[in-house]
Amino acid sequence: MDRPHLQSVGFTCTGADGLAEWFEHWLGCRRLAASEHDADAYCSLIGLAGARLRRLVLAIGEERLELTEVLDPGPHRPGRTVPADSRSNDLWFQHICLVVSDIQGVAPALQQQITAGALQPISTNGPQRLPDWNTAAAGIVAFKLHDPQGHPLELLQFPGDKGDVRWHQSAVAPVLGIDHSAIGVSDPGCTARFYGELLGLCSGGGGTNSGPEQDRLDGLEATEVGISAWRAPQGMGIEALAYRQPADGRPQPADFGAQDLSHWQIRLEVNDLADILSRLETCGGRQISEGILDLQGCLLDLQGCLGGDWSQGLQVADPDGHRLQLLSR
Repeated sequence: MDRPHLQSVGFTCTGADGLAEWFEHWLGCRRLAASEHDADAYCSLIGLAGARLRRLVLAIGEERLELTEVLDPGPHRPGRTVPADSRSNDLWFQHICLVVSDIQGVAPALQQQITAGALQPISTNGPQRLPDWNTAAAGIVAFKLHDPQGHPLELLQFPGDKGDVRWHQSAVAPVLGIDHSAIGVSDPGCTARFYGELLGLCSGGGGTNSGPEQDRLDGLEATEVGISAWRAPQGMGIEALAYRQPADGRPQPADFGAQDLSHWQIRLEVNDLADILSRLETCGGRQISEGILDLQGCLLDLQGCLGGDWSQGLQVADPDGHRLQLLSR
């Protein structure tokens, strides 16, 4: 493997089984496997040494969504819910982009849950078609909402001239897969050094979104957001969102941790953990785990569905605090 590969994305939750049922019923995801960790090296890896965790993996097309439930935080403080006043331009904001072939067939049922108060929307006035003047995004239809526990999700339908070939194939499930995970960033230059120079992802282009459609999509006013994509040779990517307006996005709390429900992590398989660790701080990142940890035996239960037999791991934060789990064989 010459370049990094994005293996999965996930977030912290409560009641992983109940939330998995929601993803299965409403979005057609498939439950693959679950595993528990009792104060082992994996708990130390994510910054919760001495804790007890449950991890549950869902298949969304070819991609994997991992739900992490903190059963007992051990010596750490209890987790916090997603802040009720979170906005799309806050720097702790992260979502997954779920590609659908028929957004008008999926969104109404979710909108009914919103109307009933079971879900909270991000977008106003339903799905938004991005305007023709925006060449990079013209014709894309998108809708953002929170899952039952407050995690942000985006449903997106590509027009025929955009997106990967597989997003235009027929599918049984409502959701075809995960195109990317989007993160809020404060400085695109710092983001480029971290994801490009340090991790070796390739620039996938970008642009600027603005106008009333973007306002309604993000639930903001006078929106202007710069977008830069970072991708591996195949599979899902990372989309960095730099909000120029509104420019009052808040940074992650200093005591943010893996027990908080706003905690997301992207898992990448990489070649040389030691090299990345040696350059981490100069590229704007910081360690979460205490160096590179031996994970042999910790991930065996889920290796079949996650696609790797990793032996070492390093947990890091990017320049804005978004968590990444770097694994090597």
